[in-house]
Amino acid sequence: MEERAQFLIDYANEHGPVTVRGLYYQAEVHGVPGIDKTDASYAKVQRQVLALRRQDRLPYRAIADATRWMRKPRSHDSIEEALKETAALYRRNLWRDLPISVEIWLEKDALAGVIYPITEAFDVPLMVTRGFSSETFAFEAVAARQDDDRPCLVYYLGDFDRAGHDARDSLREKLHRFGSEFGVQIEFIDLGINIGHVIAHNLPTRDPKRNTAADKNWPFHIACELDAMAPGDMRALVQTALEHHLPEHEYRVLKVAEQSERELITRWAALAPEHEAAR
Repeated sequence: MEERAQFLIDYANEHGPVTVRGLYYQAEVHGVPGIDKTDASYAKVQRQVLALRRQDRLPYRAIADATRWMRKPRSHDSIEEALKETAALYRRNLWRDLPISVEIWLEKDALAGVIYPITEAFDVPLMVTRGFSSETFAFEAVAARQDDDRPCLVYYLGDFDRAGHDARDSLREKLHRFGSEFGVQIEFIDLGINIGHVIAHNLPTRDPKRNTAADKNWPFHIACELDAMAPGDMRALVQTALEHHLPEHEYRVLKVAEQSERELITRWAALAPEHEAAR
């Protein structure tokens, strides 16, 4: 158990944030004692990760969970505080002057925390479908683009199995259909995972389901979940796609401009108490 605990701690600290399922897959790939391709092993990792965090041996921030969240309007105690927070949170629209817009779509909400550091840094939307996207979600996503005459590139990440590919194909159909209605040009790109990723990264696989007629049409003898890819490799996959449209040197120039604008807002915040007093 201690050998397993040390692997979980070291891997999460090096590659986090990572999901518990992702840790389980990596433990299985690395031959950690007591871990195999069973639900019992996954439950074992779940229990041990929980215990390690409660023992302060594994940081809570190293584990990603985007499936639970809260909503609350942002409020402030004063104008000065609001301006200071605005300065701290200010983000420049990095894609404003580019000829395209880009979105990352993700099948699994549990993995949102894994790739959000990249989509956040590059200022692109991260759209989580939780399996098959609803008609409403796809409709609203395209409708939000109707005043933007640039093509919208949609990069999709999902499982390598029959259900994952069906969810991908269903989303592609919805986005193209609504794109036609709203006059939005949608380019759909299957980012992964695919058989090439499974082979290149030696990802753990499972037997595909063969319960239904649809399952029997799956042409491969293996299946693989997106969670099986190492968090760093998944983030690199997304970053490479984004850097194809926003190269590193252009990104750095835009971030310098963003920092300059943030400093300007900070100076405005410093003047706020004087204006408040004058009132």
